[in-house]
Amino acid sequence: MIRIVALIFALALPAQAQDAPPAGEGLLSLMERLLRDFITEAEPQLREFERGLTEIEPELNELLDRMRDLTRYHPPEILPNGDILIRRRQPEEGAPEEDVPPEPQDAPADPFEL
Repeated sequence: MIRIVALIFALALPAQAQDAPPAGEGLLSLMERLLRDFITEAEPQLREFERGLTEIEPELNELLDRMRDLTRYHPPEILPNGDILIRRRQPEEGAPEEDVPPEPQDAPADPFEL
């Protein structure tokens, strides 16, 4: 946070040097003005960012739902021959059964079989 304030102060210092501050104005007042100017300039971008997040909210929720499903699997294993195995976790004894979606029956046993 201190770095951000220092950066804003350093970037705005040349612009502020052109305007002679009143004699009674101190460093705190200068920093306050700099921060107000920064907020004024950043507000439109923040509003647009918020609007963008609102637009992609359904997709983010779907991604989070899929991420929860990933907890049912072990991390991928890469075998020496290059095959990648993703093993399904076995439920622990005594653990409540979760609603596991049924396996699709339409797919052939061998994906390369026609």
